[in-house]
Formats: sequence, structure tokens, C-alpha cells
Amino acid sequence: MELFSSSNLVALLTLIALEIVLGIDNVIFIAILSGKLPQNQQHRARQIGIGLAVGSRVLLLLVISWVIGLTEPLFTIFGHGVSGRDLILLAGGTFLIAKSTVEIHEKLEALDDREERTVAKATTMASVIAQIIIIDLVFSLDSVITAVGISGELPIMITAILIAAAVMLIFAGAISRFVEQHPTMKILALAFLILIGVLLVMEGWNAELVENFQLKNYVYFAMVFAFLVEMVNMRFRKAVKPVKLHNRPHLPPEDLPDTQN
Repeated sequence: MELFSSSNLVALLTLIALEIVLGIDNVIFIAILSGKLPQNQQHRARQIGIGLAVGSRVLLLLVISWVIGLTEPLFTIFGHGVSGRDLILLAGGTFLIAKSTVEIHEKLEALDDREERTVAKATTMASVIAQIIIIDLVFSLDSVITAVGISGELPIMITAILIAAAVMLIFAGAISRFVEQHPTMKILALAFLILIGVLLVMEGWNAELVENFQLKNYVYFAMVFAFLVEMVNMRFRKAVKPVKLHNRPHLPPEDLPDTQN
């Protein structure tokens, strides 16, 4: 089969577009997590996170026979076969829902000084990278299975993933700054992640249902519509000082100011 045939070029362009769409979700999650770190560590965390995302995608492509095997049912619950892929999507979706919900709570609910000290101590580069690895695996699996469904050519799939990764690296900083500077956009992004988590859980439990009802199309349409509405709001509403969301302090507990005096 000719590698640079018209059908392969169409598959490559389609895959690049899809990988960028799937990658944006990943970048948003990385941006929110890296935003908890000190300013001088955030860029490094984003680079490591995206690098891990790309590496996991390429690695899964190289062991594609194992990935395809993940779609075989391991056991049955209520007459429904559950595969390794289903378990990963269920676990990843549940993690995404829980993590995003906790993030929204932390951004909107005030913490007292003692709680802030505890949280500050728990936020480290290692903990952020560990969470990024977990969600990278989920998004990578979905990305690779999508790539296999569109093109069976390994060079085409790897090329699409690398090009999408370059786009992610270029715009990761801008996306992070935009999310950090606009509180409503940050909460909206977290709401999007909850929505994606619900979709992953549904896909993990019954992929055919998601496919038959084209639920992904509805979810992405809702996300794009909500984003456009917020962009219009930002353009036309009066310029006022935005609400300041609660952020985890970056200083170690002993360096935090004493608010009791």
C-alpha cells in the first residue's frame, strides 16, 4: 500500500484534527494541575505532562496488538461483557469526575488557615505528575483506539500524534494563562472535564450505546456552545474586577504569613 496515497493523506489530516481535539482536554487538565505549583515549576510540569501524553500514545501504538486485545471481554456483569479497555475508561472517568469536583470545591469554598497549610504541604511536583500520568493513560487509550479505527498505517498514526503534540506544546502556555486569568473559564473548563468524565464512564460501561446515540457529538457541541457563549459574555459584559478564586498557596507551611495576629 502506498504510504502517501490520497486516502492516507485524508486519514492523516483527519487524525491530526481528532488528536488535537482529544489533546485539548488533556492540556486543560494539565494546565489546571500545573497551576497549583509555584510559577517557576509550572512550565516544566506542562512540558513533562505533554511529553508523557505523547510518549504514552506512541508506546501504545507500538504495542497495538495488546491494545486491540484490551477490547476482548474479561468477565460479564448483568449480561454485559467488560473488557480491559472498559475498566480503564471507567476508572479514568470516575477519577476525572472526582478530581474536577474537588477542584471546583477548592476554588469556590474558603479554607481556613490550618486547612491551607495542610493543602500546601500536599501539593508537590511529584503529586501533580502522578495525577497527570493517570489521566494521560485514559486519554491516550481513547486517542490510540480512535487512530486505529481511522488508519491502520503505523507511520500515519505516529505522524498525526507527533504533529498534534507539537500544536499542544505551542499552545499549552497560552491555554494555561487564559484559564488562569479568567475565573469563569476555569470553572467552565472543570465542568467540561466532569462532562468528559461522565462520557468516559458511559463509554466504559456501554460503548455501543454511546456510538448509537452519537453522545460524543452532543457533548462536544455542548462544550463548544458553552465556550462561545462565555466568549460573547467576556466581549460584551462590563469590565469589572473578576472574582478571585481560591488557590492553593505555594509556600511551605512554615513560610505562610501568620494571620492570627
